[in-house]
Amino acid sequence: MEERRKSKRTQLDSTLVIKRLDGGVDEEVNIEICDVSKSGVGFVCKTPLLIGTVYESYLTIWTKEVLHAFLQIVRIELKEDTYYYGASFVGMPEIDAQRIVTYQTVSENNQ
Repeated sequence: MEERRKSKRTQLDSTLVIKRLDGGVDEEVNIEICDVSKSGVGFVCKTPLLIGTVYESYLTIWTKEVLHAFLQIVRIELKEDTYYYGASFVGMPEIDAQRIVTYQTVSENNQ
């Protein structure tokens, strides 16, 4: 598969709570993050989400801070009964994006 990521990806143990913004049902869904970068996030979820849809999310990062972010689903892959998603951050403040980059730098230097 061709690499299409614009930014370095890092695995992060965290969860997101996602709510639809388009007037749909405000269902909160917990997900498992596979990787995160300053431009987006890859995650696993058993609930089907819609490609192209923007969801509100709360990302708990390694410092236990919570980043409020909007995600647009750009990729969906179904494996058995689990959905693998790729999402881009929409309008994430640069300071929050830099927190992710800082974590990646510190994490690499500690290896």
